[in-house]
Amino acid sequence: MRLEHMTWKQAQAYFAEHDTVVIPVGSIENHGSHLALGTDFLVPSHIAQTIDQQTDVLIAPAVPYGVADHHFGFPGTVSLGYDGLKMVIERIVGCLYGYGARKFIFLNGHGGNDNALLDVGLELEDMGALSALVNWWQLAGELNPKWKGGHGGGEETAAILAINPDWVYMEDYMPLTPVDLSENLKVSGMKTVAFKGANVTVQRRFQSVTPSGWYGPDDPRDATAEWGKEMLETVSQYIVEFIREFQQIQLPDRG
Repeated sequence: MRLEHMTWKQAQAYFAEHDTVVIPVGSIENHGSHLALGTDFLVPSHIAQTIDQQTDVLIAPAVPYGVADHHFGFPGTVSLGYDGLKMVIERIVGCLYGYGARKFIFLNGHGGNDNALLDVGLELEDMGALSALVNWWQLAGELNPKWKGGHGGGEETAAILAINPDWVYMEDYMPLTPVDLSENLKVSGMKTVAFKGANVTVQRRFQSVTPSGWYGPDDPRDATAEWGKEMLETVSQYIVEFIREFQQIQLPDRG
């Protein structure tokens, strides 16, 4: 059920019997020249539809903005920053906590949001509550290693093709051309370079790492709607089952 579709009396009735809320969180940021800026918001929102159809859990409106400072340089990127996102999430969960929510599931679409969401989770535990961070793209790679991808690569492109192919613009595709630091310090990940058999983190703006805006072993040109459909159905069903289990947790009585 959707919070935005309920009356205050219906919300009151829900919290009288239930204490779990799902909060989708995303980002508006570069995903390559071929993929919609809202990918990290659109995928969790789509998964939330399946959750809504198959569970009785309350789903709050999705938070579209996140922590995306590292994508500055690509027009259209909007970032709340760590402090901004943490403050927004704190206010949302604080309101819901006041009505009786004690178990929170952050349905996340962007890795840059992790630290803010996890830190709010620690605050919730201190309040006698509990939170879970569910990163859909990581689940996909664990449930099927063939789906594991990078940023704006085949994994995310396939997901958007399945949701709405009009939001994929392969005619604007740019090839992956990582910018190495030197002959001996080559890009090995979105934040790493390889040196003598190991990887070292070197923080740079994403545009400095990959001018095309995407990175990963999963080329967007390999993405298909069929891949995306199977992946989203599998991930969504896993999350539904997790929610049902999470709802059964008995939290310690702090009264």
